[in-house]
Amino acid sequence: MHDVLDPASERGRVYRSLVGHPGEPLGRLAARSGLSESAVTAVLEELAAENIVMATGSAAGEALWEALPPTQVVEVLLQRDAALRSALRRAGTELEQLYRFARREAGHYGALEVVEDSVRLLVISRQLQLAARHELRVIDVPPYSGTPDHYLEQETIQRERMAAGVVYRTIYHGTAFADPVAGPNMARMIEAGEQARALDDPPIKLAIRDGDLAVVTVVADDHPGLVSLLVRPSGLFQTLSKVFESLWKLAVPVSAAGIGPQLDTRDRQILTLMASGATDDAIARRLGLGRRTVVRRVSALLTRLGATTRFQAGVQAARRGWL
Repeated sequence: MHDVLDPASERGRVYRSLVGHPGEPLGRLAARSGLSESAVTAVLEELAAENIVMATGSAAGEALWEALPPTQVVEVLLQRDAALRSALRRAGTELEQLYRFARREAGHYGALEVVEDSVRLLVISRQLQLAARHELRVIDVPPYSGTPDHYLEQETIQRERMAAGVVYRTIYHGTAFADPVAGPNMARMIEAGEQARALDDPPIKLAIRDGDLAVVTVVADDHPGLVSLLVRPSGLFQTLSKVFESLWKLAVPVSAAGIGPQLDTRDRQILTLMASGATDDAIARRLGLGRRTVVRRVSALLTRLGATTRFQAGVQAARRGWL
């Protein structure tokens, strides 16, 4: 049906002629659309069957035609597209069940699928992002084995998905800040809008796409390399989702401003006193600084560490080895 909106198609030319010239007889329609009368008749019969045009009467023995409102036609198109997408999803789900059932002897069964092929692992990682519609939740732990080109490609995909409205929430291992490749990548993604938190030692490498797929990556037991476990909606999937949310609450927020060079001596002194519970006045007296200077530097440290409280700032600084 979409070609009815395309002015280059025969159906599009006939419909557009009727939109601009209501009640047009067949002969004039043929002249305006550049088609023969027989071709226009065939198009009109197709469009009438699809409730896009209708005959409104006749004059001098010729039928007169009228176009239905374009907004109504567009709405019908959108409804048909939605129905088609729904049917495709149902068919895909049924085929996926058949696919897993047929391969259950090879380790593909139920909600769990084991993937060991390194090439397929990369494809899964890419598709996980490209197919996300609402949210991607990630627990990112070392080792960080990707090349700089790999990380740049991932950045491009993530920026595109975030621009499309997909929310990224990532829990990073505390050592990610110091990694020469992963650290700068993390900083750029946070600056681009990723919601990030840090945890000393996350227990699992995990990615969860919306509510339909989780991927757990572990070191293989019997050979070098990694193994991914694909987990589809199930009790296990719900457990992994709850694990992420629990760790998210425990992790410390990270901001782009908080990823950068180490502290200078004065900021480290201020941060150490902050972590011990000292007030701004006490810090100013101890270090011989003006109170306004201390307040300004404390505010900058909180922002840099992505912290909302002094306690969070102390925890975050300790995790980064700044204290």
